[in-house]
Amino acid sequence: MGQQQLLLIVLGIIIVGIAIAVGVNMFQQSAVDTNRQSVISDLTNLAAKAQRFYRTPQELGGGAQNFQGFALGRLDTSNANGSFRVYASGAPTSPTARPAYTSNISITTSVIDTIWLAGWGREDGDVAAYKVMAVTAVAPSGIQTSIVN
Repeated sequence: MGQQQLLLIVLGIIIVGIAIAVGVNMFQQSAVDTNRQSVISDLTNLAAKAQRFYRTPQELGGGAQNFQGFALGRLDTSNANGSFRVYASGAPTSPTARPAYTSNISITTSVIDTIWLAGWGREDGDVAAYKVMAVTAVAPSGIQTSIVN
């Protein structure tokens, strides 16, 4: 073979290698984004459940305009997308912080008007040593979700 043909073969191999590397990177980023969106979707569903509890009268098993007594069920704490926790106050604000959580809020104060739900995904997030994470603040009037990692 001539030098030109060898050069074209080497160039072709390099281009194919770069294309494979870019494809793997895009696939991995897509998996992270999908997991993050799935965690946010699950947090939104749990927030709707918390608001329903808030609005339900106490006689029907609700909170009667209070989040006190709201708890995530056994099936709500973990699924294929990640794991979830509920906080009466002080939700985690960084992927490294994972404060003690309350699986069943039993606060003695008369009114809890805001709770936080945190969710950790299965994929590594932007900070590669930690999993995808999002936090949702649940109030009677609405919810607000922020991406932590």
